[in-house]
Amino acid sequence: MGPLGKDILSAMKVRCAREPLLAALQGASAVVPARSPKPVLMNVKLEVDSTSAVLLATDLEVGIRIQIEGVETIAAGAVLLPSSRLAAIVRESVPGTVFEIYSDGNATVVKAPRSQFRLPAEDAMEFPAVATFPAEPCFELTTPLVRELVKRTVFATDNESSRFALGGVLLELTEKNVTAIGTDGRRLAMMQGPASSVGGTPADAQPIVPSRAMQLVERSLGDAASPVHVAVRSSEILIRSGGTTISARLVEGRFPRWRDVFPDRPEAMHVHLLAGPFLAAVKQAAIVTSEQSKGVEFSFEPGQLVLSGRSSESGESRIELPIDHAGNTVKIKLDPRFVSDFLRVLDGGTAVTAELTDSQSACVCRTTDGYGYVIMPLAAE
Repeated sequence: MGPLGKDILSAMKVRCAREPLLAALQGASAVVPARSPKPVLMNVKLEVDSTSAVLLATDLEVGIRIQIEGVETIAAGAVLLPSSRLAAIVRESVPGTVFEIYSDGNATVVKAPRSQFRLPAEDAMEFPAVATFPAEPCFELTTPLVRELVKRTVFATDNESSRFALGGVLLELTEKNVTAIGTDGRRLAMMQGPASSVGGTPADAQPIVPSRAMQLVERSLGDAASPVHVAVRSSEILIRSGGTTISARLVEGRFPRWRDVFPDRPEAMHVHLLAGPFLAAVKQAAIVTSEQSKGVEFSFEPGQLVLSGRSSESGESRIELPIDHAGNTVKIKLDPRFVSDFLRVLDGGTAVTAELTDSQSACVCRTTDGYGYVIMPLAAE
């Protein structure tokens, strides 16, 4: 450890209440790797100055900065703390505990009124940098919209695919709109909503954000009234919500031409359904399916939707769901898991419009709030 690093380390001392510290540690734990060839990454870094305290974590792909509220700074500085042990110390303490955290240059001390822990101290200067949110123009989204953007698209991505771009969510950002798209090649989820800009006019951007980073953003969102700010750099995205900033390296690769998947089909049949009853019917029909016979036939008939599942080992199912439909009968075989995934992220009373043409063409489902979902049919047996 160089002289400067040791001086900073030995000077740091703060006093902090249990609850905000525990909340910050729980947020950071989603980024800290359980194992790493770089042991320093299994720590969190606590940086304090005269006005703020920030907890940092990174795995070199995703980083997080969390401001800890109500910290009393006795001496500014920075220390590294073993993430899992510190979280256990704080979690097992009684509610309302106030901790003192300080370093003597050789070890870090975590002290409470009736307990004291002395933890090994590593050089805080060796911890990788975690990006701060830039002062340049950025996009602004509402918290409820971001929550729906994540919830309605991440499930459709594919982290196991050799096509790396499918392991992320494409965000198309303009000064007025945001569109999020997730796909695994067999189904595609798309959610749109309004956006605005702050601090000027940011350039339009189309980053592919790792699914894991998107899920972390959802968990870190604050109250509904707080805006979410998004800044995009050449290889990185930064998303700030309240006192938390998440940075992530962008996914490389070519994303599918997703607009081609939403065909203009004026001849398509439109069937109106409610998400809750539709989901219940799909789940019932899927009870007898198996990995070998996983398809369910959806027969859209005048006045009813008939769902039929079948497998040699489990038997057959036939579920009838009354619907407001007076057109021709259209049958299509779909994977019930893909249909259920779509319906689960909606409130039960949400109106869904299914667009169909025939058994070989995609089923397109839409809601009135900017959500679209495309499912490719299974081959008839």
